[in-house]
Amino acid sequence: MKIIIVGDGKVGLALTRQLSKEGHDLTIVDSNPKVLNDNIENFDILTVEGNGASMDTLRRADAPQADLVIAATSADEINLLCCITAKKLGAAHTIARVRNPEYTEQLVALREELGLSMTINPEYSAAREIFHILQFPNFLKRDTFAKGRVEIVEMRVDEKSPLRGVVLYRLQHTIGVKILIAAVLRGEEVAIPTGNFVLQEGDHVFFVAKTAHLNKLLRNLGIGKQRVRQVLIVGGGRISRHLIYRLLEAGIHVKVIEKDHAKCLQLASIFPQISVIEGDGSQQNVLRSQGIEHTDAIVTLTNMDEENVVISMYAHYAGVKKIVTKIGRLEYGSVFTDMGIGSIISPKERCSADIVRYVRAMQNAEGSEIVALYHIANDLAEAMEFRVDDTVRYLGVPLKDIPLRNNILIACVTRGNETLLANGDTSYRVGDAVVVVSTGQHMIHHLNDIYAE
Repeated sequence: MKIIIVGDGKVGLALTRQLSKEGHDLTIVDSNPKVLNDNIENFDILTVEGNGASMDTLRRADAPQADLVIAATSADEINLLCCITAKKLGAAHTIARVRNPEYTEQLVALREELGLSMTINPEYSAAREIFHILQFPNFLKRDTFAKGRVEIVEMRVDEKSPLRGVVLYRLQHTIGVKILIAAVLRGEEVAIPTGNFVLQEGDHVFFVAKTAHLNKLLRNLGIGKQRVRQVLIVGGGRISRHLIYRLLEAGIHVKVIEKDHAKCLQLASIFPQISVIEGDGSQQNVLRSQGIEHTDAIVTLTNMDEENVVISMYAHYAGVKKIVTKIGRLEYGSVFTDMGIGSIISPKERCSADIVRYVRAMQNAEGSEIVALYHIANDLAEAMEFRVDDTVRYLGVPLKDIPLRNNILIACVTRGNETLLANGDTSYRVGDAVVVVSTGQHMIHHLNDIYAE
């Protein structure tokens, strides 16, 4: 597909990396020639220097022939103008990054007039993901499928875990609840394990389980569900605001540390129920003065990855049970995995995954629909949900008789209100939702792409 990305910041770079890997014909538009030159050295792409909202620049980028134009600059208004202009020139689809919540109502009402196929808000998505994790703080990550009925959750096997040394064919006997292990991250390698796979200390395990069984899974592992009653947030930006709304609705006490005076006043005005502390959250004395050792969870949301990592590491040292760390550059994800910084959140990567899902759906407009796409295991694997239609082969055939490509796992099948964790006798039919896990060696756009022949 011919795709134009306007804006080469963090989101633009994440999109360039992922979409170029998938073999798309990419053109990057930016006003900064140095950034464009850096990208030419790293990716097989075309670049156009200029204002991405102008007709002249978009014509030079060949927007009239584009299948998709993605506007991801730092300014909402430029992104919207870029999409309107690109659509007027003849671009088939447009996606705009819009971060200001004040535009939400207009975007819903004027989506058709603006010519928008999709809008994305990385900060809102990140806040939603953080809140999702805080609901089950024992898990490092949670991704939801089948309209909330199925989840892939990540846990680390530590020295006291009952999973340590367990052979997978005895897993259900060990934990007493029906789950499926979709992937295991060991060091910098990911595996879709067989029944003879033995779990080791330090492994990051990705379970597929029904949402209703998560409490039982924790209980049978001897962990018990922690309840988060108070959260300390370091950094008072957009993600923090979206997150605070959700936390207050859930009855959770919130305390925010922010060093910018104007932001502190704004937060205190918008959220009179919370405690706002003006100070440097990277200073140990500030964290101690706010009782970090007694808080249930800490979320580090400053604009600097290094600062977030250091604060989270100190929180781990202080004994905070749940830690969530925002990281912008996930290419170093494997380095951070076992540093005690808890759950890692990357707004740009989640945003990129949403757009990649849309792109894959565009490529198969006539075939099975990809409903959800998540990158797991430090981006070394993908979990995808497909809607089965009559173009899918092997309908009604037991999985044990279907020739799958290597490193592919069918995790579960949802039919109506019933979800089945997959085994050899499971089959799927038109209308079902199927969750597939792949190590990322194959580009999967359609459910038929998982078959060996």
